[in-house]
Amino acid sequence: MSDALMTTYNRLPVAFERGEGVWLWDTQGCRYLDALAGIAVCGLGHAHPAIRDALCEQAGTLLHTSNIYRITHQETLGEKLCVLASMERVFFANSGAEANEAAIKIARLYGNKRGIKHPTIIVMEQSFHGRTLATLSATGNRKVQAGFEPLVQGFVRVPYNDIQAIEDIAASSNSVVAVLVEPVQGEGGINIPATDYLNRIREICDRSDWLMMLDEIQTGMGRTGKMFAHQHNGCLPDVMTLAKGLGNGMPIGACLARGAAAAVFAPGNHGSTFGGNPLACRVGLSVLEVIESQGLCARSAQLGERMQQAFTERLGSLTGVVAIRTAGLMVGIELDRPCGELVSQALQQGLLINVTAERIIRLLPPLILSDQECDEIIEKVSLLVSGFL
Repeated sequence: MSDALMTTYNRLPVAFERGEGVWLWDTQGCRYLDALAGIAVCGLGHAHPAIRDALCEQAGTLLHTSNIYRITHQETLGEKLCVLASMERVFFANSGAEANEAAIKIARLYGNKRGIKHPTIIVMEQSFHGRTLATLSATGNRKVQAGFEPLVQGFVRVPYNDIQAIEDIAASSNSVVAVLVEPVQGEGGINIPATDYLNRIREICDRSDWLMMLDEIQTGMGRTGKMFAHQHNGCLPDVMTLAKGLGNGMPIGACLARGAAAAVFAPGNHGSTFGGNPLACRVGLSVLEVIESQGLCARSAQLGERMQQAFTERLGSLTGVVAIRTAGLMVGIELDRPCGELVSQALQQGLLINVTAERIIRLLPPLILSDQECDEIIEKVSLLVSGFL
């Protein structure tokens, strides 16, 4: 490990030098099956030809001009995303945290324009929205907040999947302007809410004149079996944030809005030096083209069902397995004890996995996974869990 790097990560003792599809090779030539996809980033796998070509072609023409000028690829990507999401306008950033920062600023400005002096956003326990001061304040994880006080004010927290808690605030508060929620909590442990959870939040927001803001940074781009997870519910948010899978490894974030939320920002209210540059947007367009042309949303749903069924058969009856949760290719296997050591054990067996919330094995494989590769993940994870318990 290099002493030149700040100690912000507990890195595993491996460095990768190349990838192809769902496979990675380290500097010693050992091969690994990637069941994490860079934490839901590389939905198209590694070194995808369409992404490679888009990067190379765009790098050979134009990388950056700044948002002082029009950016054709940005306009095209924005229009495409708005059509796919039934939204109206987009702000492009460089990451999920930046996209969520834009959403938080939209909510606050929306409230201030309505005469609310201290606009408040309802957020959820066990949520994760980023590591900037505002987004870690919105995050429902004390571990990422500790030591960074004073936190940003203007957030009120309720349990995830608890509609009554939101109803109680709606009946008692005059300062709330928005609800910020993940359709499925990723970092929190692949927590999947009731099927009508988002619909009921939509109803409360409509009744209370609040903005419904969805963090789709991990759930978007086909990950749950639809292009965006809220499309399973047939309801629309006022604000939606994207990142991760939108760039397949190229840093890009997006904050989409419709209705009143889409008209909040005026020139000077927000900005980004690099956000929406020609390179990132060209790659984003290629990612969307591949997802749509190859039917990867439906494929994600199919593979998720395959994993749910197989893991239930292999692990469901084992003492120590609390739950097996899937939403497309978001897979969480919850154990009754901390299991972080399984990450290193999997690495030794040529498999990349993750453990989140201490007890949940999290799998986020690329959407291009073959049946055989899917079954190999199932086999290796099942053996790891069985041996651990």
